Amino acid sequence: MLNIIWPVFIIISIVYSVLIGNIEAINNSIFEVGESTINLVLNLLGTLCLWNGLMKIAEKTSLIKKIAKIVNPLMKALFPEIKRGTETYQAISMNIVSNILGLGNAATPLGLKAMKLMQQENKEKKKLSNSMALFIILNTASIQIIPTTVIAIRTSLGSVEPTRILIPIWGATIGAALAGIISAKILMKRF
Repeated sequence: MLNIIWPVFIIISIVYSVLIGNIEAINNSIFEVGESTINLVLNLLGTLCLWNGLMKIAEKTSLIKKIAKIVNPLMKALFPEIKRGTETYQAISMNIVSNILGLGNAATPLGLKAMKLMQQENKEKKKLSNSMALFIILNTASIQIIPTTVIAIRTSLGSVEPTRILIPIWGATIGAALAGIISAKILMKRF
């Protein structure tokens, strides 16, 4: 659907600018947007490299195991079918911790790995297991204590208070996660 909407908007704006004789404004905005996009990408790249590097260091040390122990009670309650200490359990824990720290790009490979491992353990290959469905819900809600990507975007765009969005993000992501978990647990019992 978006493949249709965006080209239509672009065509309408070009036709309108030609009709009112303001084609120069479109040319200028194309170059300005390109420059600001490159600046934004470079700022985000630096932030993401920093956090991904820190996660790799944490992964190689015992820090991740300590963080996973903190998340352990939550993991037991949410994923009772996943055995503790397995590679699947560790991948899920790492993904949740990465999302909590706002490292969506670092969490993605861990999430894919966790889903692949859960699929290998899944008895019905054409159907999601309860753990897989709940894991997707948690990744979609993505509880974030430190939304690094959003803060980096706000900083790069010159926000005076880039961290002012923390409390609304906490409320939104925690609310979405709780609603998703409760709905999933209720539906798991019914189906």
